[in-house]
Amino acid sequence: MVTIRKVDATMMDSRGSRSSKELTPRQQERQDQQRRFARMIDQLNDEASVFEVRLSKDDKSVTVRQRLLRAAAEAGKEVAVRQSPNGFVVGLMTAQRRSTRGRKRASASA
Repeated sequence: MVTIRKVDATMMDSRGSRSSKELTPRQQERQDQQRRFARMIDQLNDEASVFEVRLSKDDKSVTVRQRLLRAAAEAGKEVAVRQSPNGFVVGLMTAQRRSTRGRKRASASA
């Protein structure tokens, strides 16, 4: 059976005594990586600016690619991410770098 009792309104407004939890080493490393990606993407200003992101043996390529695209979306830039022998190559999206996979776009006249 549920017990119901009336309490002071301050209990609803207070968040309690939550202490800020410290990040684990893995979380700290992930946060540092996101900051490095954000700084790199901020330096992408023209077509000639291209960076290579090398993967270590512990990194998963799918995860790193998603983090790169997320950092670019947060910066408001559209980037092209291509595989290279050592990891990824990242540059600003251009018409030549856009993927031609998938369905063709509908023509403007239709």
